[in-house]
Amino acid sequence: QVRLVESGGGLVQAGGSLRLSCVVSSIIFGLKPMGWYRQAPGKQRELVARITWGGNTNYADSVKGRFTISRDNAKNTVYLQMSSLKPEDTAVYYCNSFPSEPYWGQGTQVTVSS
Repeated sequence: QVRLVESGGGLVQAGGSLRLSCVVSSIIFGLKPMGWYRQAPGKQRELVARITWGGNTNYADSVKGRFTISRDNAKNTVYLQMSSLKPEDTAVYYCNSFPSEPYWGQGTQVTVSS
């Protein structure tokens, strides 16, 4: 069964923090790199962070130094710690493998107020 369940979003003031979690079915998680993606209104979905099975990470320039991706391979879970949030971080956040599979979860809404 394919499953991607994101959680942890919410409304936060600029400068605040949130921690997102995503539980992933084994068929997707496997030994694959995982990523966090986001889609803001009227914009295309973009990759913001990715992590290999072994823990090597890579970030989009817009979030570098503020976001931290991690994974718990025993729990098929990937996390995104977001700090120093900005209004431009407002989006629906999704997790998926990298490169992404064609199926997506429902995402979790992050709204940053100024």
